[in-house]
Amino acid sequence: MRYGMVIDLKRCIGCYACQIACKAENATPPGVLFARVVKREIGTYPKVRRMSLPLLCMHCADPPCVKVCPTEASFKRPDGIVDIDADKCVGCRYCMMACPYGSRFYYGEEQHYFDGGGLTPYEEKGYRNHPTGVVMKCNFCAHRVERSEQPACVANCPAKARIFGDLEDPESEVSRLIVERAGTQLLPERGTNPSVYYLSP
Repeated sequence: MRYGMVIDLKRCIGCYACQIACKAENATPPGVLFARVVKREIGTYPKVRRMSLPLLCMHCADPPCVKVCPTEASFKRPDGIVDIDADKCVGCRYCMMACPYGSRFYYGEEQHYFDGGGLTPYEEKGYRNHPTGVVMKCNFCAHRVERSEQPACVANCPAKARIFGDLEDPESEVSRLIVERAGTQLLPERGTNPSVYYLSP
């Protein structure tokens, strides 16, 4: 078992639903986006078009963040999900420097969305999962996956541009799409073997 994701750039409409669903599911503080969408212009004038590139933790098969962590707070689960044990994290940020995808965030001090009013009830509940002084990142919504649910970004994509499944199962939809549509990884030259694949637009 190795969980992975396929993102179909032909289907992605850049609506940011994945980004908002992730933020709502994980109650991330201001400035922290586990799932984000970057807009790029591709082509040369006059044949130019705008492309949306969804980004998240790549859950690498050979994660450099795990290798450099001095406390073993960053770890890879048996199902391939790369996660962080906040109780072990000392906030050294070595993992952030090692990650070639910029997918980790340091949460130094508690931040609110609304100045002067303190935390909203939603923030009060969600921020319990985010101690300060540690690094945080996407974990494929492991709490949902363990309930046999899809990650929030997958479940809420209106264009069905995200597919989640077992990369080691040749019959799974993710494996089939990677083969049939020549799925590619970001920065393959880094040798990290990401678990997130992109299908060309």
